[in-house]
Amino acid sequence: MTEFRPRRLRLVARIASVALVLVFGVLAYLLPARQGEGPAAFGLADQIAFFIIGLLLAYAAYGFTRPWVRADEAGIRVRSYVGERYLPWQVVAGIRMEDGAPWATLDLHDDDTVALLAVQANDGAYAVDAVVELRRLLAASRNPGNPRV
Repeated sequence: MTEFRPRRLRLVARIASVALVLVFGVLAYLLPARQGEGPAAFGLADQIAFFIIGLLLAYAAYGFTRPWVRADEAGIRVRSYVGERYLPWQVVAGIRMEDGAPWATLDLHDDDTVALLAVQANDGAYAVDAVVELRRLLAASRNPGNPRV
């Protein structure tokens, strides 16, 4: 089984998640304490809520580490930000990564496409290697007697 995950996107998402928690934590701590009534008066509940908002934003940013692609001789399993999908090679017509496209795509026989968010163009040679390997697996599924296609 071959697995691919985005590299740069995962790094950026992890850094952003940590930064969001730190920034919102510091800002929540530095919110002016309630010393009276007025529009700029914050209490402990406001500070906690502010920090929780930071945690939620960090969790959303960390969600960008979720995509992966797993492929073997039988088919390909694609996980995106919100779901997962398994496709046998028989329904895949081709694998594309066009110039300027942010990620690779699967072309299906029913004229549908599936985005491979785990194969990001900004990963450079790693993305090219991923597309080549996926195309090799697709070709091998078409010629089961010759695995070196």
